[in-house]
Amino acid sequence: MFYFKNPYILRLTVVAGIGGLLFGYDTGVISGALLYIKDDFEAVKDSSFLQETIVSMAIVGAIIGAAAGGWINDAYGRKKATLLADIIFTLGAIVMAAAPDPYVLILGRLLVGLGVGVASVTAPVYIAEASPSEIRGGLVSTNVLMITGGQFLSYLVNLCFTEVPGTWRWMLGVSGVPAVIQFSLMLCLPESPRWLFMKDDKETAIAVMSKIYNLSRLEDEIDYLTSQAEEEPHKKKDVSYWNVFKVKEIRLAFLAGAGLQAFQQFTGINTVMYYSPTIVQMAGFQSNQLALLLSLIVAAMNAAGTVLGIYLIDHFGRRKLALSSLSGVIVSLLILSAAFFVQSSGSTSVFYGWLAVIGLALYIGFFAPGMGPVPWTVNSEIYPEAYRGICGGMSATVNWISNLIVAQTFLSVVESVGTGATFLIIAVVAVIAFVFVILFLPETKGLTFEEVERIWKERAWGSSGSNTQSLLEQGDEY
Repeated sequence: MFYFKNPYILRLTVVAGIGGLLFGYDTGVISGALLYIKDDFEAVKDSSFLQETIVSMAIVGAIIGAAAGGWINDAYGRKKATLLADIIFTLGAIVMAAAPDPYVLILGRLLVGLGVGVASVTAPVYIAEASPSEIRGGLVSTNVLMITGGQFLSYLVNLCFTEVPGTWRWMLGVSGVPAVIQFSLMLCLPESPRWLFMKDDKETAIAVMSKIYNLSRLEDEIDYLTSQAEEEPHKKKDVSYWNVFKVKEIRLAFLAGAGLQAFQQFTGINTVMYYSPTIVQMAGFQSNQLALLLSLIVAAMNAAGTVLGIYLIDHFGRRKLALSSLSGVIVSLLILSAAFFVQSSGSTSVFYGWLAVIGLALYIGFFAPGMGPVPWTVNSEIYPEAYRGICGGMSATVNWISNLIVAQTFLSVVESVGTGATFLIIAVVAVIAFVFVILFLPETKGLTFEEVERIWKERAWGSSGSNTQSLLEQGDEY
């Protein structure tokens, strides 16, 4: 409890988490803005492809940003990576707000995506490296809370600007404000102590860590990081993208981390967040304002569910939480599918429209506490020190590529096979995700980075000692 009451740790977590707020705001804001962009640009209204491109171009930028973000984090540090992300994001927000046509708007979306991509890699790693292991899951999940809070804020902003001249320009333009705030506050915060140790700036690292740990714990952390720093030059010579796939224990860790990131997207979360107003309108509620209001409620549930996840992830465990979350997601998707199947058969009953909205809300209620925070938390803690930036960037890139595939194809798939069949397909993917978690994800609750590393070594090469064996057995109990 000492650490949760430590204002220094909370300050680091909240300021770094503003990167998550940018991530969430951009995810949510475009769904409402798109309703009004179609009113301003006839070309967008007449083309599902152009609508999908406006949504997904930010994801293209995020893929590039995430891929480069791992290298930027390792080379220049978590702090500089965050500052760079804020600058790019702010520039993108300005371009979007001033866009004279859809194509300049798409350019602005690309720039915003670049910033979001770098931030999506940086924030979880920065928070994890400044967190004691016993509360690391909760603190990293705070970043996910900022993502869902950003989505809620975006819907609130969308609702506020529905009657204001320039509607979507305001919706998209104000996204630069949090980036400016984070840039200003981040200037006053330190670099990650683990990165400082890796770069042989031990004096600064110890000064930062003294504000995080009590004295006895501080000495243990310094001893360990000192020994790691002595081994680091040798490890760094062997670090490469190829070794992520060549070295068995790294490959297993990356498979689990990247798999979770892919399934987070393919089970439909950002389809729901990007297109929730459109889904509400598909359910029979045609008013833009009502669609945004109902979507605001969905976003509020997403944020509330993430608060629950912050508590559960360090008490219930990552693996159990993911499995229980996916169970509810599967049921919710089946409800959504059934509602749209019945509606498409010719039923005009308002009951099925409300059933679809209820299914949407249940989906968020089950997804948010589990599959929302678990992939980001797991990816911030399962990789060895030397590979944390590279693997974190690669797994985030997998997340954004999966996000792009879903966002770019959702409306087209709906047009081809119908809304009910689309949600049924997503439900089948969720079943596959459930099996994946059972097979490939060990429990990492409460373990140090070093203990997690030993779990992957045993999974790769078998038991090498009683201590490692006990750790693996502890994980498999969940």
